[in-house]
Amino acid sequence: MEYAIVDIETTGAYAAGHGITEIAILIHDGSTVQSTFETLINPLQEIPLHITALTGIDHQLVKHAPTFAEIAAQIYHLLNDKVFVAHNVNFDYSFVKHHLAIHGYSWSATKLCTVRLSRKLLPGYPSYSLGRLCQQLDITINNRHRAGGDAEATAILFSKLLEQDRGEIQQMLKKTSKEQVLPPHLPKEHIESLPTSPGVYYFKDQKGKTIYVGKAKNIRSRVAAHFAGQNPNPQRQNFMRHIYAVDFVNCGTELMALLLEASEIKRLWPENNRALKRFEPKYGLYLYEDQRGYLRLAINKHQRYQKALYAFGQLSDAYQLLNTLIRDYQLCPKLCHVHKTAGSCLSTPDNPCLGACVAKEDPNRYNARLETAVHQLKESLPSFCLLDKGRTPDEQSCIWIEKGKFYGMGYISFESALIYPEEIKEHLTPYPSNDYMMHLITTYTQKHPEKIKPLKGHI
Repeated sequence: MEYAIVDIETTGAYAAGHGITEIAILIHDGSTVQSTFETLINPLQEIPLHITALTGIDHQLVKHAPTFAEIAAQIYHLLNDKVFVAHNVNFDYSFVKHHLAIHGYSWSATKLCTVRLSRKLLPGYPSYSLGRLCQQLDITINNRHRAGGDAEATAILFSKLLEQDRGEIQQMLKKTSKEQVLPPHLPKEHIESLPTSPGVYYFKDQKGKTIYVGKAKNIRSRVAAHFAGQNPNPQRQNFMRHIYAVDFVNCGTELMALLLEASEIKRLWPENNRALKRFEPKYGLYLYEDQRGYLRLAINKHQRYQKALYAFGQLSDAYQLLNTLIRDYQLCPKLCHVHKTAGSCLSTPDNPCLGACVAKEDPNRYNARLETAVHQLKESLPSFCLLDKGRTPDEQSCIWIEKGKFYGMGYISFESALIYPEEIKEHLTPYPSNDYMMHLITTYTQKHPEKIKPLKGHI
């Protein structure tokens, strides 16, 4: 078996937007290095100053160097049919694969990461960066942060790892092993310890800070899916480099996982959860007082920073509720912005206005009736428990809705009765309610009405 030990220098952190400025490939036969290829590359783009400060490579140094297109065939033939070895292998591999593909070469290889291999065969070191690890192992790096120098140091490190190997490398190279696709700093044991149940998972950085929260029907499968493929975009590459641990919380159902995910993202606001897809109500029913002292109801587009009496996804649903309030409480259709005529409203037997629109009805009397309507609307909002599968066979999950708002959730024994719901409520964890959560719950209850246990009269 032959190994291609590779190191590259680049103009930036992700393959899709940056070029390669230098590459070194050392062919290793499992005992020693047999041949070496090293060259500067003209990336045909600017080299940032911070890259030059780190590597010493600037435009003057590469302006007469070959472009990647000119050496793509040579690189392809050097790498073909060999195990691709690098320190933090996914970074180098993503660049080489991306740039070969641009120039017409369909290439893939079995990968071996010397960061992961070092963690496995040489446990206990405080750092596994190439510089720190070589220092700890007395490996001299000549020409640090240049492709040739770093590749030579990686080759020496790889030879030391081969000496320590007791079959681990072959296990890592098996097609059934997914270890090489994992982030370099994430222990395989973290993945193996994940359950296959629904729940929420947390990716954490070196300091233990949560950098991403996700939900899953199957936690292990969903976490593994994050590392599949070789997407070269900057967000993914940066994301992978900063994952050091994964934690999880088991949930009884996917709905519980969705609710917990939404709450945890709002609580932790991880940097990689930039766009939680959420339901935003389009319309709201709002209450305000006009200059004449009359309270008025109005349907308007949903205002994020203005509290609505009720939120709607469809405009027709909003007007259906508003017309019901007008009919039941003799409210003025014009003051509710349903009739938009000059003068008085278009009073009908179904909507008998008492003259508020033309100031015939005293504002206090009209307002008292409207306040009663608003109070009854709030009182009519549902209160119920949603009982479903638990995390174990001897428990059930419980989602508590109180007057149209999500109160909280948790797990209770199958023996628990709802005769004294206050006692059950004490065992639930409260969470802040929002429209997205209520949309999730409402959608689920519409599909599974048999799981609803009304709490009317108990609240």
